[in-house]
Amino acid sequence: MSKKKSAIWSFFSSVQLAIVLIALVAFFALVGTLVPQREAAAQLAEKISPALFSFLHKMQIFDLYHSLWFFLLSGLLAINLVICSLDRFPLAWRRFRRKQPPHEEAAFKNLPDEYQFEALAGLEEAAKTAETLLQKRYRSVEREDAGGAVYLAAQKGRFSLFGVYIVHLSLLVLIAGAIVGSVFGIEGYVNIPEGETVSAIQLRGENRSWPLSFSVRCDKFTVELYESGMPKTFQSDLVFLKDGRKALAGKLRVNHPLEFEGFRFYQASYGPAPGGKATLALVRDGGRRDVMNVAQGYAFDLPGKEGTFQVLRVEENLMKMGPAIKVAVTSARKEEAVFWVFQQIDEIKKISPDIFEQVPVFNPGLFRPYTFSLLGLEEKYYTGLQVNRDPGTPLVAAAALLLIGGLMLILFSYARTVRIRLVPRGGQTLIAAAGQSYKNASGLQKEVQYLLAELKNNLETSK
Repeated sequence: MSKKKSAIWSFFSSVQLAIVLIALVAFFALVGTLVPQREAAAQLAEKISPALFSFLHKMQIFDLYHSLWFFLLSGLLAINLVICSLDRFPLAWRRFRRKQPPHEEAAFKNLPDEYQFEALAGLEEAAKTAETLLQKRYRSVEREDAGGAVYLAAQKGRFSLFGVYIVHLSLLVLIAGAIVGSVFGIEGYVNIPEGETVSAIQLRGENRSWPLSFSVRCDKFTVELYESGMPKTFQSDLVFLKDGRKALAGKLRVNHPLEFEGFRFYQASYGPAPGGKATLALVRDGGRRDVMNVAQGYAFDLPGKEGTFQVLRVEENLMKMGPAIKVAVTSARKEEAVFWVFQQIDEIKKISPDIFEQVPVFNPGLFRPYTFSLLGLEEKYYTGLQVNRDPGTPLVAAAALLLIGGLMLILFSYARTVRIRLVPRGGQTLIAAAGQSYKNASGLQKEVQYLLAELKNNLETSK
């Protein structure tokens, strides 16, 4: 049983497995970038065979970040990182706690001449100067007197031994954040006409809505077009309401999201909104003309009290014949006439002079003694918002900080021990320095040389 456990442990603690898993994660991330995901995959269905599309759909290629592959690879990579860390951490911990004895004669064996010099100062004076310098550079210094000589040892950068484990921890936190966001995150969208308020979003990929604990109102939508008619920039002026009170207001632009109570709002699309305002003229037989602004659902009394009229619909381009509104007029005797009022009725009559006979509901004078005339429509848009809530975001941010900290420890710091031996020689002192580290040997050599040069200068200056 122990052999079986050892084999499993060795398998999951291997660096080769980590490389394979990271490569697979990178491959699937590349596939997820190149292949349209979720709703966007519908466009791909028109370009490939139905059999291939069905196969890719069953393999969850169109939703990789919520797929079994994603969770399986993430779980295996997490297990690998944990076991690798547990397998190697005890050695790093022992190295971190190990006290380096100052009296280590082997460190000075076969030492080159450039790592030693003779000082005119006495042993104790030289020892105090060297100890002060080491404390300045390394803080913690150990001293040992043996055989008439003085041995000093200082350590620095021991925390860099944990750099790789901090990187491992950052990857684990990153995986946890991605899984939390994938499982518990919310992705949806909502269309808000100008001047209107919503308090729920439509969940992406699901036929249900998600209620918000607040409301969102679009006060104004602005779009700037190129000469070709293509949109150049567009933005939404949003107001977030909490308990009926204004809590936040901001301008939402493409690639400049707004965030409120953990939800992030992105400007995704826009379009003409139905039910915009219209300017309507009522001309009564005899010459009286009344102009009023109306919208879908508005109801008014006729100026002469002959009855009431109501706007049933507002269309920007009805049957490709231009702007039109549908009106229902009810007389005082409860007789109702329903008809359309076109803005370009004169052009329509030129093309089809008998249009009123063929389609009586296109006659704006169907209710006498009035003739209705549509003067224009006030353009109204809806703003399309993408709405996300990712509870894994704080974990991902923490993972990024841990990763940066771990990499800085690995790249810009290293554990090393610097030793100085001082031996008395007829009123003078022979000083030698040596360093020991598990990496960056060339950097340590320069550090020891600079240390000796500064020590020599300090001793000469004190004279």
